[in-house]
Amino acid sequence: MPEQTPLDLPEGDPFGPHNLPYGVFSLADERDRRVGVRLGSHVLDAGAAAHALGSPYASLLAQPSLAPLLAAGRQTWRDVRRALTAWVTVPAHREVVEPLFEPLSAVRLHLPFDVADYVDFYASENHATNLGRLFRPDSEPLLPNWKHLPVGYHGRAGTVVVSGTDVVRPSGQRKAPYATEPTFGPSTKLDIETEIGFVVGAPSELGTPVPLSGFRDHVFGLCLLNDWSARDIQPWEQVPLGPHTAKSFATSVSAWVTPLEALDAARVAPPVRDVQPLPYLDDTKAEEPGGYDIRITVALNGEVISEPPFAGMYWTGAQMLAHMTVAGASLRTGDLYGSGTISGPERRQRGSLIELTWNGAEALALASGERRFLVDGDEVTMTAWAPGPDGTKVGLGSVSGRIRAAV
Repeated sequence: MPEQTPLDLPEGDPFGPHNLPYGVFSLADERDRRVGVRLGSHVLDAGAAAHALGSPYASLLAQPSLAPLLAAGRQTWRDVRRALTAWVTVPAHREVVEPLFEPLSAVRLHLPFDVADYVDFYASENHATNLGRLFRPDSEPLLPNWKHLPVGYHGRAGTVVVSGTDVVRPSGQRKAPYATEPTFGPSTKLDIETEIGFVVGAPSELGTPVPLSGFRDHVFGLCLLNDWSARDIQPWEQVPLGPHTAKSFATSVSAWVTPLEALDAARVAPPVRDVQPLPYLDDTKAEEPGGYDIRITVALNGEVISEPPFAGMYWTGAQMLAHMTVAGASLRTGDLYGSGTISGPERRQRGSLIELTWNGAEALALASGERRFLVDGDEVTMTAWAPGPDGTKVGLGSVSGRIRAAV
C-alpha cells in the first residue's frame, strides 16, 4: 500500500480541497513568517508552491502576512483560490507540491493579518433578549432601536490576539447594585462571547457607503472569534457611552481565515423580520441569502457547554457592513468586525456564560467543578463547521484561550 502523504486525505475531512483556509505560520526553528493554506492536518507553504510552479501570484503569496492578498480584491481572491485548488488536486503538480507541506504539529501559527479597525455587533435576537431580561426585567427586553439597525461599538484593534494566546484576567472598577461606591480589583465575572468574525480585504473610499451588494467585494472571509468580557466591570462603566475596558483587554480569533467562496453552500436566509428595515438595510431582494449556516461548539476544559447556531442571527454580515459604513466611514484592509454573541432559543445554544448561568444564578455542573464564570486556568475552545458542496463539511479553524491570573 502506498505511503500516505499530505495530499491523501481521509474521506470527509472538513479541511479538504473544497475549503483551503488561509493563515500565517513559521517553522519551529525559524523566525520567518509565511502565508500558509491548510489541507487536512498539514499546511502548504503557499509562496514556495507559487514560486516552484511559476505562478504569477508568487510575490503576493511570499509574504509574512495575508494583508497583500486581502488588499488585492475579489478577482484576485478568486484566481488565487482556483490556482491553489489545482495545485493540491491535479496529479501533475503532486511531485512539486508534496515536499512543501508541513505538519500542523510542527509549525507555529500567528495572527494572520494586522487588524486595522475592530467593530463588534450585537446581532443575535436571542442573546439581546436574554440580556435585556437579565438587566431590565421590568421593561421590554429589546431597546427600541434594536430591530431598526445593527447595534455595535468600536473596540480595540490592538488587543486582538491569535488562538492559543493566554488571556490575563482584567482588573477594573466594579460597583455592586447595593454598594454606594465602586471598588477596584480583578474581574470576578469573566465571560466568553461566541462570535463569527468578518475579515475585510479591499478598502473603500472615505465618504462612500458600502451597499449590501458590496459585501463580497470587500469581505475576504470569516473566522471564529471570542470577545472575552468582564461582566462585573461592564455595567458600571458602559453607561452612557457603551463597553470600554470590560471588553478591550483581549479578543481571540482563529488562526485560519475561511474565504467566502468556500462557504457558498452554507448560505441561508436570515430569520423572518417583523420590522421592515430602512432601504439601505433591506435585503429582501438580495441576489443571494445573507445568512450562513455555521454550527459552533463551545468547550470549557474539554467539556462541551454550548452549541450556538449562526444561522439564526437577525442581522447579516452584509447588513452590518452597510450600517458600519453608511455615515461615510471608510474600510481599511484588515478591518475586523464581529457578529456579537451567537445564541439560539434553547439553553444549550447560548453563546455566553452570563446566559448559560443566568448571570451566575444557575451554575454549570462540569467535571472540572461548578462554573458560573471563568476561573484562572480555565481553557475555552470554540470549533465550527458549515455545510460544503456535495455533502461535505467546511471546517473553520478553532479558537482557544486559557485564563491567567490578574497581574
